[in-house]
Amino acid sequence: MSLGVIELVLLGTTVLQARFGLEDFAHALTFPGRVTGAVLLAVSFTTLVGAVAVLDHWVQHRFAYSGLVALIGTFTALLTNTMLLVETLKDGDSTAYQSLFGALTAGSAWAAFAVWRTSVMVPAPKRVAIAVIVPSLIAVANFGYQNLYQPYERETRPVITLSVGKAVLSTDRKAFAVPVDITLQNRGDRSFYVLGSEFHAMAQRVAISPTDRLRQQWRADADQWSKFSEVNPLSRREIHQPGDLLAAQPWMPYGQWIESSDTFATQLVVELPITTKYEQVTFYATADLARKDRLVLQPPLHYLTKSWGGKEVPEWVRKQQAKDNGSDFLVYRARVHENNAIDEHTRDPRFVTVYWRFGTHGVTVAASIAREGEEGRIPSPSEQREVTGRYGLIDLITGPYVRNLWDIKSQR
Repeated sequence: MSLGVIELVLLGTTVLQARFGLEDFAHALTFPGRVTGAVLLAVSFTTLVGAVAVLDHWVQHRFAYSGLVALIGTFTALLTNTMLLVETLKDGDSTAYQSLFGALTAGSAWAAFAVWRTSVMVPAPKRVAIAVIVPSLIAVANFGYQNLYQPYERETRPVITLSVGKAVLSTDRKAFAVPVDITLQNRGDRSFYVLGSEFHAMAQRVAISPTDRLRQQWRADADQWSKFSEVNPLSRREIHQPGDLLAAQPWMPYGQWIESSDTFATQLVVELPITTKYEQVTFYATADLARKDRLVLQPPLHYLTKSWGGKEVPEWVRKQQAKDNGSDFLVYRARVHENNAIDEHTRDPRFVTVYWRFGTHGVTVAASIAREGEEGRIPSPSEQREVTGRYGLIDLITGPYVRNLWDIKSQR
């Protein structure tokens, strides 16, 4: 009975560690992940040898140190199964894997005790202890780095720069165009997926008061801030009206990526008639990114639905539409995969959902990662921080860049 249980525990551990180890060694996205794969492969080999040694120690007695090898194999299985149990209880969703690793942990603890009770002969105990403790410390240190330190290491953030060029009149002098150059510079050593991007221009009417404005007027301006996406400044003489959306579009391809130390640049053009009623145009550019060493984005990042025409959208989108005076949403989605085999198998499938919101008074783009069916649930701040850290989500914002139109309108 004891022999059968020990063999089952060791062989089961061998199969699981070999499966995870081979996948991580070949496909993990980080160097520590590849090291984890190598460690798991070494563990699977050790437990396999331990299973053979247990058989010899119990039945054949051909090898003098088979008991020692069996003890090392069962102890290694106990250490590894315990760490994997902690990992699946901390981050895993699969109750099947949690139960499996719990059973293997209990079984390997009992197996190590059962082998130890057989009065195993240990030659040169100090050397054996060092041979067991040192690899164990390496494995524990790598596990801690991969699962404790790495999620909170210092982030690398690309930088968006936006520059407004010289306005150009049309040949009939009835319209003008303002070129806008947008550049994304990835100065760090990490690559990033582009989950979403948006450029938009807001046009404002700005009258000049002949006298200093009263305090009550400043307060009235501030009261408007909560009603619109874009915030107008408070001014002693300028009288700002809520901005109107002039133009909006993505400026980077969805689902693509920017490599480390790489640069992406594009130029967009905003056109207006020379008789426009506006005095200022304000430009914004944003991007939602995810680190390529934290997830795998399964292409394509495809269009899913829209918020008008009776389409199914999360309830919070409906509430946002009502709050923002009829803002509309385009929704995109793609499957994401974890950056290591353990999480990939023990966590439920996740999907990234990108919401591109546009309305009369502004544009935003936002991305979230959640299990299928939970896209509409608003996460708590702690849950949002956990998801952001795990997948390396970054929101980049540049703007406002204000262009006054007095010099152009005076040419008419």
